[in-house]
This record gives sequence, structure tokens and C-alpha cells, in this order.
Amino acid sequence: MVIGAGGGIGAALVDALAADGRYTAVHALSRTPGQHPAACVQPGRIDILDPASIAAAAAAVDGPVDLLVIATGLLHDAVQAPERALRELEADRLARSFAINAIGPALVLRHFAPLLPRRGRAVAAALSARLGSIGDNRAGGWYGYRASKAALNQIVRTAAVELARTHPDAACVAIHPGTVDTGLSRPFQAGVPRLFTRIFAAERILAVLDGLGPAESGRCFAWDGTEVPP
Repeated sequence: MVIGAGGGIGAALVDALAADGRYTAVHALSRTPGQHPAACVQPGRIDILDPASIAAAAAAVDGPVDLLVIATGLLHDAVQAPERALRELEADRLARSFAINAIGPALVLRHFAPLLPRRGRAVAAALSARLGSIGDNRAGGWYGYRASKAALNQIVRTAAVELARTHPDAACVAIHPGTVDTGLSRPFQAGVPRLFTRIFAAERILAVLDGLGPAESGRCFAWDGTEVPP
């Protein structure tokens, strides 16, 4: 199950999962569902800013979900850009960052986590960012993005504690994909030492998730498998 399948990383994840023979169905949910050449891909609609849409999307899924990846996020768009100083903070833009980066994924977990199998390995993952690490914040700036991703990491951690009681074989994690060549990062790619393609990012995300289990639940991992500090 990929939430945000219309984005750069989300679409690459759908392609990678469709090519993986382990999955009989890959649900690709986005605001504007499109067709996919692979027969196993099942497009569907979801809008993480609309709680009713999230609930309806989950209700439409029949059967357990072994892998849930929330691949949504906002850094900038035509409405807002990252805030580099306190004087740039605006309440409505901060609220929008939290709505997309933290509240939407939290509601996805609310409605989709019950679809994970009660027994047997399962993974729920949300795309986060190293910028969401409080301990690793030495440069400052990017207030709304940093804070909303930090909130997402806390939501993942708290959900992991709850899931451990009901789904003891599952892992609920956040994952930092690195800097990927997508629209989200494009204005900020200058000087980046490692810029990943979407295909590479999807492969690395899935490889990391394949190696995680209940012992790693509640933590945030980078594309190379190292843990991102809280």
C-alpha cells in the first residue's frame, strides 16, 4: 500500500513493488489516480487533507496489508517556501505544513494500521527527513518543515508503542530517503553531495524496510540503514 503514489518517490515505490514477485496486489493511492501497466497495481483515490477521504480509502481495501508506506510530504509549493528566519513565520503556512506532514499521516495510520495482520511480519513506514531530527539540528531554518517532520517522528514512535500491544510482529518506522531528484527538492539541490534518482531511492527504502522488525519499531532510519537521531 503506497499513500502518495502520484509523487516522485511514491510512483517509484509503486513501480518497484509491482516488479517484486512477493506482492499479489499493490494499492497505489493518490489525489489523482492514474493507470499502471502492471496488472497487480490497483489505483485508488486519497486526499490526506480530507479525513473522510482517508477513512473511505481504508474501508475500500479488502484483506490484510503487509506493507504500508506513507510517501507524502510538503517542503514548498506555489503557496509557501521554507522559512529561513523567525520573521518569516506565518500561522496559516505553519498549520498547512503540519496538516500535510504530520496530521495527514497520523490519520492514515489511524485508519490503515488496523489493516496490518495481527500476526506475521508487517511494516508501516512514513517518509520523514533528517531535518526532522532535533538532536541533529545544527543549521536552523526551515521551521515548519523541521517541526512538522519532528511531529511525524513522534507520531510514528507513539503508534509503534500501541501497535506492539496488538500487532507484536509489526514494525512502525519513519524513513529518511536522502535528497532525491524530485520536485520537492529541486530548488535546493545545489551543492548537495549525494543526489539520488527516484528509482535508487525507492530501492533503498524497500531494502531498509525489508531488514526491519519489531525490535526497530518506533525509530527513524536513513536510506543507508543507519538510525537518524531523535
